[in-house]
Amino acid sequence: MASHWRRCGTQRTTSWPRGLWRLDRSGERYTSVADHYFSAEPGSADVRRTVEARIWGRDYTFTTATGVFSRDRLDIGTAVLLREVEPPKESGTFLDLGTGYGPIACALAVESSAVVWAVDVNTRAVELTAENARRAGVGDRVHAVLVDDVPDDVRFDQIWSNPAIHIGKPELHKMLLRWLARLAPDGVAWFVVGKNLGGDSLQRWMTEQGYPCERVGSAKGFRVLRATNAGPAPS
Repeated sequence: MASHWRRCGTQRTTSWPRGLWRLDRSGERYTSVADHYFSAEPGSADVRRTVEARIWGRDYTFTTATGVFSRDRLDIGTAVLLREVEPPKESGTFLDLGTGYGPIACALAVESSAVVWAVDVNTRAVELTAENARRAGVGDRVHAVLVDDVPDDVRFDQIWSNPAIHIGKPELHKMLLRWLARLAPDGVAWFVVGKNLGGDSLQRWMTEQGYPCERVGSAKGFRVLRATNAGPAPS
């Protein structure tokens, strides 16, 4: 298999146009690595479908598309995060960092009275999140925006994220520090990270940066991490 192609873990279907994928001998589908889910403007055709998910005891239907993260299902890491952590019931301002098509943001808004900022670098993901929030009846409290469009004075009582580890450690650390600095003094951040993708080392790193972090769950090869803000409120 040429290095231009990346395994995406689903079998051939008629839902995706030929040219967006190719098959190996076993029927495993590969997609071009040129169109990452963390690309600002996906180069693939905008081919949409719906996926079903059950989150915190509620059934959801989400619209997904090519060029966004885990377009074929609720990904395992996010499912682990939402199973291991109880839904928040309080109000406040929450952040869904790297929202994808918005399953975390929608579920947070449905379960609480919070305002949820759902951010991503991917314009298609932002559009899908807004659409899915409207379908879930929480479009008025889910603000789906690009990462640079969150007002500077917004602080977050909670951050939820299945972060894009594959952007590389330097960019990952830069991204996390940017948003953790906006965590309220008594705020909490929830992350899910694959053990084999550095979940344990990320836990140590966040603690070293002044955000005490503990592991609160582990399942299916993923670590669920809880970080708090031990430093002064950002100016």
